[in-house]
Amino acid sequence: MTATYLDHAATTVVRDEVAHAYAEDLRRLGNPSSVHSFGREARRVLEESREQLAADLGAHPTEVIFTAGGTEADNLAVVGGFHAARGTRPAVAISAVEHHAVLDAAHWLGSAQGAEVTELAVDREGVLDLDALTAYLASAAERTAVLAVMWANNETGALQPVREVVAAAGGVAVHTDAVQALGHVPLDFAEIGVTTLALSGHKVGAPVGVGALLARRDAALAPVLHGGGQERGIRSGTLDAAGARALALAVRLAVAEQASEQARLGELRDRLQAGVLAAIPEVSARSAGADRLPGHLLLTIPGTDADAVLFGLDAAGVAASSGSACTAGVTQPSHVLLAMGDDVRTARSAVRFTLGRTTTEADIDRVLAVLPGVVERARAANLPRQGASVTRSGQPRPAGEPAPSGRGRVAGVR
Repeated sequence: MTATYLDHAATTVVRDEVAHAYAEDLRRLGNPSSVHSFGREARRVLEESREQLAADLGAHPTEVIFTAGGTEADNLAVVGGFHAARGTRPAVAISAVEHHAVLDAAHWLGSAQGAEVTELAVDREGVLDLDALTAYLASAAERTAVLAVMWANNETGALQPVREVVAAAGGVAVHTDAVQALGHVPLDFAEIGVTTLALSGHKVGAPVGVGALLARRDAALAPVLHGGGQERGIRSGTLDAAGARALALAVRLAVAEQASEQARLGELRDRLQAGVLAAIPEVSARSAGADRLPGHLLLTIPGTDADAVLFGLDAAGVAASSGSACTAGVTQPSHVLLAMGDDVRTARSAVRFTLGRTTTEADIDRVLAVLPGVVERARAANLPRQGASVTRSGQPRPAGEPAPSGRGRVAGVR
């Protein structure tokens, strides 16, 4: 069994307090939309949770739209925002390093709905190129329905200049995916000024399957789901009172601990980074020159394939992850690292360690003890493959042949 879990960005443990509250409300009878006493009690739990969540995130209760998670919240903001403006604003712009919940939603709008989709370039640290944004807005602001820039990247942990984006956007609706940022950096919806903001509960100790979209009261959003007209008519479906209570409690606890955990995790992350860089030649810590989340460490390890490193770590009792995606059994390189200028081989060598509330000094010790040997074995296994890299389709590419550019139109690539 894995003893050291350093994949908290993927999901983290449900907190005991949250599990207790969630179990209690799962046994509560009543649909929040019903008018009888059972329904009214369920509605009370739901609305108190909404008020609590809003208070902790700098929003008004009417701006909280409960969803089934971050993916739905992102899709509602991007697809719903585009459809609400359809006919007058046919363009969508996103940073090139967005989570697939935003990236794929935007490109689906391009392929299926005729949207003009632009991916905005990032620098070598994975941070949005503000000059590229300015150039894009100068020519396309009046045509843009949604501009999406995540608060913090799920692979590198790099924090994006969301305030600067809002200031530059003018009248363009700005969406930010704050799924990774929640609980790790201060979030204030009113202060940041975005139009919509996506959250997911299972990143902060709530169960999988509950999240929220914070949407300003003047946000133009067309529903993606159709039905009973719940949640301002934007998100139909029977409301999950138990999930809402779990989310609100998990967020309250995470917000209360945010400052102390930010300092603690930052110290652990820095110790892990320093130890790995000292012990293993040629390893690079990605986005280390940018502001980043305290618990994120993305390493590129030359001469290895991330899958081999991850299997070796798992066998040694350490759970980590990579930035690669697996489609139809073929591992694809990280679109984030490709956007940052990596070739395909380098992008396939990235291993991500993400720390959380349960991470201890002993976990760091364990990684530092086992990782050098794991990397040595992974490099040895990779030696016969050094003459070729792998294309995004999984086919060998001769050494020296450049990697293809990312999909869609990329603005300001450098």
